[in-house]
Amino acid sequence: MEARSLPSRTAPSVARKVLLEIRRAAGRWGLVALLVAFPLYFAAHDVFVGYAGYAHGHATTIHDLTYIGTNLVQGISNGAIWALIAIGYTLVYGIIELINFAHGDVFMIGSFTGVSFWTAIGLGLGTSTLGLVVGLPLALLVCMLVCGALNVLIERVGYRPLRGAPRLAPLITAVGFSFILQNVGLLWRGGSTVGVSDLIRENKTVVQISGVVIHRADVLSVAVTIPLVILLGWFVSRTRQGRAMRATAQDPEAARLMGINVDWTISLTFLIGGALAGAAGLVYALYETTIWYLQGFEAGLIAFTAAVMGGIGNLRGAVLGGLIIGCIQQTIDARVGPQWTPFFVFGLLIIVLVLRPQGLLGEETREAG
Repeated sequence: MEARSLPSRTAPSVARKVLLEIRRAAGRWGLVALLVAFPLYFAAHDVFVGYAGYAHGHATTIHDLTYIGTNLVQGISNGAIWALIAIGYTLVYGIIELINFAHGDVFMIGSFTGVSFWTAIGLGLGTSTLGLVVGLPLALLVCMLVCGALNVLIERVGYRPLRGAPRLAPLITAVGFSFILQNVGLLWRGGSTVGVSDLIRENKTVVQISGVVIHRADVLSVAVTIPLVILLGWFVSRTRQGRAMRATAQDPEAARLMGINVDWTISLTFLIGGALAGAAGLVYALYETTIWYLQGFEAGLIAFTAAVMGGIGNLRGAVLGGLIIGCIQQTIDARVGPQWTPFFVFGLLIIVLVLRPQGLLGEETREAG
């Protein structure tokens, strides 16, 4: 009898490797091309097709880059707020692999705290510049302390006793805390949107560059976010407690054997994440001049999307994801309609997860290494 020759697996193996490389290249460079093409398309449309505007008091079609420039400026300032919230999500997930669904509502409490505090100390539309320069940083500090302490309390009461439990238990607890905080906000300010004093005159022009107007609200958002992100990066990479956070995120049992107080380190992580959410809450109140007890739900959803898009557990990825989503939101809101914004934002998230499941800058979790 003739021996049967086994079918060669070389061809399928090579084809599989080729497809894997194509997918890897598409995930790396295809997403970059997509993100770059998004503003370039609208820029080309504005230049060659034009957009409706006014010149010398008459309606006309304008052909320049002012419109897309305005979209990007507003998107960056809006995305800076999402970035601060997203960092809290990514910090907590990176260290204990928990999606803290209450984090968005901690942000809401930050807005409510800020408005209540500056009202209590007498800040209003008639307050002098010196009063605002002194009062608003003080309000920012109070918001960060209150929200940081609240986040630590949530961790101590709700998450620490369940640390060894199945993952579903702390997840349900997080949802429960979210509803509790929403009801606290409902009792605090009622169920309707509340307007707050426009202390910084948010729409006042700071500078105009080639027709693109930068307002005070844009400057405030970026001016608060950049120092906090830089300070956090320095703290995580240069300080002893920052190294303890990284070690705990890598392997909590090994960190405990090395003498690191893991419980304290996790509480510190929640403190930092809550403080950043409190800062974002104050900036949001000044930026939007309205607050609402359900604002944390939408903000939390957007910020978590930003964290996943950038790479969960990756601080730079959270910031990048927040800025990208902010730019997409502002551009689609202005050009297509706000009802289409979620479609584009979450559509991009799905594309990112399909082509590059670890996010744009890669995960930094225990599984990712």
